[in-house]
Amino acid sequence: MLARRTSSFGSSGTAAARAAARQAAHSRQEVIDLTAGEIWSELAPTIREGAINAINNGVNRYTDTLGMMELREALARKVSFDTGQTWRADEIAATTGAKQALFNATMVLLNPGDEVIIPCPYWTTFSAQVVIAGGKPVFVDTRSNAYVPRIQDIAAALTEKTRAIVVNTPANPSGAVYDFDTLTAIAHLAINRDLWVIFDECYANFVYGHHVHHPIVSVVPEVRSRTIIVNGFSKSLALTGWRIGYLAAPKEVVDAVRALQSHTTSNPNVIAQHAVLAHLERGDGRHESKLGLQLASSRQIGLGILYSLRRIPAPRAQGGIYFYLDLSKLRPAFKNGQASADDVVTSLLADAGVAAVSGTAFGDPLGLRLSYGIPPEQLQTGLTRLVDVLNSWK
Repeated sequence: MLARRTSSFGSSGTAAARAAARQAAHSRQEVIDLTAGEIWSELAPTIREGAINAINNGVNRYTDTLGMMELREALARKVSFDTGQTWRADEIAATTGAKQALFNATMVLLNPGDEVIIPCPYWTTFSAQVVIAGGKPVFVDTRSNAYVPRIQDIAAALTEKTRAIVVNTPANPSGAVYDFDTLTAIAHLAINRDLWVIFDECYANFVYGHHVHHPIVSVVPEVRSRTIIVNGFSKSLALTGWRIGYLAAPKEVVDAVRALQSHTTSNPNVIAQHAVLAHLERGDGRHESKLGLQLASSRQIGLGILYSLRRIPAPRAQGGIYFYLDLSKLRPAFKNGQASADDVVTSLLADAGVAAVSGTAFGDPLGLRLSYGIPPEQLQTGLTRLVDVLNSWK
């Protein structure tokens, strides 16, 4: 029973592509992997030093379930700076990655049958965790509005069972950045309809051009009492494997998270906690700036190549680390119009040696996600091959 239930949730959307990529790696051309939701980078010196110092000092015991008080205080200062509001340590929970923060949020907020509004395309974990918690995901399509939900569409999807709205900006997979007016409207809707906002801002450090990331609690301070902010260091410091994240929320929510987390993972990895604490205390922002410049450069390289696609509009890639392609105009040119993104992914792997993630993982059978967090030379090679193959279809 457990195996069947687990399989129905799917994975991050990359498992099948990665397996196929490994299988194809033995062919005559190297496979370029554009599936990974992580950034190619060295460690920040402060992270390395913090971890080494903790190990050398024999750190190996439990901390508080929600993380060391020193870390939670440092995180409270960070969230205070990011939002322009004052946050206390008892409103912060350190977690085993942002994914656990999201899991905690759904588990403490939802009762069986509660509905959660999720803009589509969506990161697959959002819907899976709602189902795990006994809730029902309700999807709001965003394709016709540049992947940003219209407030009237969200309002139309509300029922008496609606409990929360997921807001992910910059968005995975689409790269859309929610504008000030959209966030304002969502916040007021949540207040007026007594809803929670689960605000995932894991890609907040990476926005491009004239776009700006706005924390929703900064846009409408009154929504703070019904908002759970989710963030982490997997993206902002390229620490995916270290599994360290956090949430910021009203104290009563954090207290409930403590009770839950004590029976799941207990405290986050203690060495990772010390490493992040060292960075928060001594980091000067240079590593974050370096990552931002690296991604901005890779984004420009990628867009320069993708603009030559003939039937597929170039992605906006307003924020985050992904290009998201709309394949709807390509569909008639491939397999008599019967193809989905899954078929495109299979063909790209076979014909171009490029691994990508099908939009079906994100509730969108006509989307394709490509990561530009990989080394630039690999990105250029992979996208050039991809464009050549897609442009060859008649």
